[in-house]
Amino acid sequence: MTSPVPADPTVLHPMPGQPRVVLLRPLVTSPLIEVGEYSYYDDPDDPTAFETRNVLYHYGPEKLVIGKFCALATGVRFIMNGANHRMDGPSTFPFPTMGGSWADHFDLLANLPGRGDTVVGNDVWLGNGATVMPGVRIGHGAIIGAGAVVTSDVPDYGIVGGNPARLIRTRHSAAEIARLLAVAWWDWPADHITAHIRTIMSGTVADLEAAAPAS
Repeated sequence: MTSPVPADPTVLHPMPGQPRVVLLRPLVTSPLIEVGEYSYYDDPDDPTAFETRNVLYHYGPEKLVIGKFCALATGVRFIMNGANHRMDGPSTFPFPTMGGSWADHFDLLANLPGRGDTVVGNDVWLGNGATVMPGVRIGHGAIIGAGAVVTSDVPDYGIVGGNPARLIRTRHSAAEIARLLAVAWWDWPADHITAHIRTIMSGTVADLEAAAPAS
């Protein structure tokens, strides 16, 4: 019989013998990155370098927010707003960053175009090599295909792929999605989730509603 004790969300490597998998919440140190419990990253090289290798041009103040129970495959990257250049003049080159007397013109790099925080909902699966552009919002339960370049928002339970990523389909009907968002299983207490793992993974929407804790 399996243990009724929930998995520990504070361990760095949750899978024994698999150092390639890390939980992101106990890993990240940047105040500009927020990650929910149990969201993980898988990388055979160095998953602990996630903040520097996978979150790029993160000079702030925009945040990267990742929800709970998200699965990030190898090479998932988040391009943050610091990657933007001015596009309203003849050249996009960031001269002031090169130093010398050019640095006297740093004011020209103020107010770069941006879309605010990048937000990934709960229970999102991001496939191998997917890239998320600045300010994108990915809905709960979405799936991002391998190699996708996500340039615009993804709806709840949407499946997207391609470059630029396009909506392929949604995983459930609009009515079912509304019910899934209402039940929000990812916010259940850990012990309640533990008791209903099979329903969460393979049950129907009605099964999930029936398993929800009493309010």
